[in-house]
Amino acid sequence: MEGWRVMMMMVTVTMMMMSVSSAAGEDLLDVAKLPMFVDELPRLPSLPGFRVADGAPKPTSLRIGMFLKKWKFHRDLPPTPVFAFGTSRSRATVPGPTIEAVYGVDTYVTWENHLPSSHILPWDPTISPAIPKHGGVPTVVHLHGGIHEPPSDGNSAAWFTAGFRETGPTWTQATAHYENKQQPGTMWYHDHTIGLTRVNLVAGLFGAYVLRHHALEGPLRLPTGHEFDRLLAVFDRSFRTDGSIYMNATGNNPSIHPQWQPEYFGDAIIVNGKAWPRLTVRRRKYRFRIINASNARFFRLFLSNGLDFTVVGSDSAYLAKPVATKWLLLAPSEIADVVVDFARSASTTAILANDAPYPYPAGDAVNEENSKVMKFIIKGEAEVDTWTIPEKLIEYPLADVSSAALTRYITMYEYVSDTNEPTHLYVNGLPYDAPATETPKAGTSEVWNVINLTEDNHPLHIHLGLFKVLEQRALVDAEAFKACMTKRNDAIKCHVSRYARGEKTEVAAHERGWKNVFKIMPGHVTSILLRFSYIHSNASYPFDPTVEPGYVYHCHILDHEDNVMMRPLKLVE
Repeated sequence: MEGWRVMMMMVTVTMMMMSVSSAAGEDLLDVAKLPMFVDELPRLPSLPGFRVADGAPKPTSLRIGMFLKKWKFHRDLPPTPVFAFGTSRSRATVPGPTIEAVYGVDTYVTWENHLPSSHILPWDPTISPAIPKHGGVPTVVHLHGGIHEPPSDGNSAAWFTAGFRETGPTWTQATAHYENKQQPGTMWYHDHTIGLTRVNLVAGLFGAYVLRHHALEGPLRLPTGHEFDRLLAVFDRSFRTDGSIYMNATGNNPSIHPQWQPEYFGDAIIVNGKAWPRLTVRRRKYRFRIINASNARFFRLFLSNGLDFTVVGSDSAYLAKPVATKWLLLAPSEIADVVVDFARSASTTAILANDAPYPYPAGDAVNEENSKVMKFIIKGEAEVDTWTIPEKLIEYPLADVSSAALTRYITMYEYVSDTNEPTHLYVNGLPYDAPATETPKAGTSEVWNVINLTEDNHPLHIHLGLFKVLEQRALVDAEAFKACMTKRNDAIKCHVSRYARGEKTEVAAHERGWKNVFKIMPGHVTSILLRFSYIHSNASYPFDPTVEPGYVYHCHILDHEDNVMMRPLKLVE
């Protein structure tokens, strides 16, 4: 063990020297010098997750690689080295291609690692057990929002390097099997390597996945087709003057973690791979599937001309009925599926804007660069519009608390150094590799009371299960409760009911549907009803969810997940 620690520190020192050397030759770019809205919004390439035979969709197999290439994030920025998904190096993009799947038709994907022997960004081996002995960049892909077998879930320790030369301890198969038997909606795939997720995503390893159910969705007559149904993957990046991605090389506690910092924030806002792009739209309805693909940045989105977002879906599921709202607060990894009717605009332009502090909720105010996301240019006269926003969408069974088999308490902790700088974050006071304590029975529902004892808002993501938020209630005398929890780590013994009686925060109407991510407010207890069966049928899964390596749940601020605000989730019979 001591030799392993020495080796890790040697690797760290070597990488830090390389990072510092690289940084010394190139300055951090002042993105304020880049003009906004000069690049067109890219249309992301798509890959059918099915083939057509005898006029019907059939299962298919895809091979999608991860490649080092150069990507143009802005007209006036030199090409940027990135890691990108694609069917070949020349076709790889940031974000990667959108996989278009069909309900009930299996999609098989072999994720291939073609990455170089070393990373393009600094990373911190003191928080990462994914350290290959023979070099290479470890990767593993998780389909976020997908409901499928454990070996295909992208377990953090199931990583692999180029050509599968080395694999992590839970790696079992090269091809992922996505059953596509869940409710229709928008998902996204991304790297999920333990200790490396944050840097692999900053490098570019993510893309979208849309599951369609034509019999259910067709009658809704929502905007459809490549022009009117658009993905918007929104994220933030910083750059050096040579165009390369900037990520800090020195941590908040360099004597503990040489490189790790608690949140990554970029200076420029990117949509579909372009900084502050523009999109020309007609005066009619458009559907936007908005994915917050940032590591740590929350977006509170609104349109500068006052138009509504009509929310039709949240994360990977439709709402029961549309909800009109002026703003959307999206945490990292949250998805909002919205319709915007540009025929209602009194102006010829609109800015998709952001005013969320960072870190959220009590961090710095936005500046000119990160308060702007993209620009819509609204042309012509109002058109005859055949798209509709129906009064009802897709209604799934209610969240019946009386059906819950068990109630659990899940507590979020942050630990700091002598200088009051964060060192690591845990769920339930346990490291990731401690034995699973959450072992729900397949086919059941549970109530989880999630207690946030930190100052940050943590987007909780649960693999496999979907949930509805029941209540958000503030803790009273929170410091006394935190002192007891720090000592005893037991909500029942610390009499949580005496403290969880503060003011309620109403759940926004557009967030009351079934979700796989929710924002856990600091100093609050958030109660959710979590279901481990299909929400549209309540049927059991067509695979065995109890096999290894199981699933996980975690904070989706990636810098927190990596260090190590993540726990195993093991289903049982």
